Amino acid sequence: MTTVLRASSSSDFLRIIPSLAGFTPRESLVLLPFHATRTTGALRLDLPRDEVELSEYADTAVALVARVERTDAVALVVYTDDEAQSTRDGVVLPFAVEVEVVLGCASDAGLHIVDALCVTPSGWASYLVDEPELEEFDDAPAPRVRGIGDVSGDQWAGAALPDADFAERERVGRALLRIADVLDRGDDDLPTARDDPQTLAAVLLLDDVPVFFEAVLAMREELPTFATAALLWCLDRPLLRDVALTQWATDILGGVRTLDAQLGFAENRTAVPDDLGEVFLGRGPRPDPDRLEQALAVVRAAAARAPRASRPGPLTAAAWLSWALGRSSHAGRYLDMVGEIDPEYGLAQLLATMIGAAVLPEWAFRRGETAA
Repeated sequence: MTTVLRASSSSDFLRIIPSLAGFTPRESLVLLPFHATRTTGALRLDLPRDEVELSEYADTAVALVARVERTDAVALVVYTDDEAQSTRDGVVLPFAVEVEVVLGCASDAGLHIVDALCVTPSGWASYLVDEPELEEFDDAPAPRVRGIGDVSGDQWAGAALPDADFAERERVGRALLRIADVLDRGDDDLPTARDDPQTLAAVLLLDDVPVFFEAVLAMREELPTFATAALLWCLDRPLLRDVALTQWATDILGGVRTLDAQLGFAENRTAVPDDLGEVFLGRGPRPDPDRLEQALAVVRAAAARAPRASRPGPLTAAAWLSWALGRSSHAGRYLDMVGEIDPEYGLAQLLATMIGAAVLPEWAFRRGETAA
């Protein structure tokens, strides 16, 4: 089902942008790719500050929007806490020079300019008029879109880990130690049900890792203590962590194939099938967003309940899943958390490089279901 949001003026257009983006941008440049009179989403970049090379910034911004399927026009909105400056000649909008460079780059790329607006704490105005004047905000709430919840928060809203009390973190930490101790000893010295039934049950869960990764999706944030510890044990091992991410982005068969490929590579350097590697790089069919959301809820809850030293795995998984959902801002937050614990964590470094270079999954550039 397609939700169509209609805008007959710049004021209407500003009102629907949070619904298109899924949040209310702050300190951001938002680009909206158009095909004819419709846009189906929004791309957000941090505002260019002094340390940014402006021509490179503009090239990157326009290249991103131009990659969206069938894009022939673009609208631009700056959201800033900076105020417009009043002069004898009128109002000077913040980031006017930077916007002019971006618009010039867009025109050079053959894109028609639909609109270019600036939103400040005191009001909004257009960059496209010779003498801009600040207009008052429309107090009407953003329209509701099926599948999108509250959009009143900024781009960082929802990135904080869920609450987890100290006692639960202690229980998960102890369970993780017991599971690791058993698995490090090997199959010849498994605990008996009489000696340690919970540890035994958790270890048995890992007899079939893809089945376990599939089962945790159904439990989301409600994962029991020992199941959480078993998941943390897996996510702390790059081979199994990568199986989990690929499986959650595909299906259980994808997990089985990835596990076989990873084991084959570890044992005799057998090449990983191209289609599996493509998933990890954001290429190929678009993953089911509901499935990614389920996985993200699982790893966020696991990270919140994990001992500090065991957090990089689930946090990096949360970063990749957020990136796969098109939420690079959230991904960056999770990577910052990883950096505070282990600055050398390999996958986190790779993801940080990709996000820093404004690399997004290819499926993020395919037109979605929300139109305006």
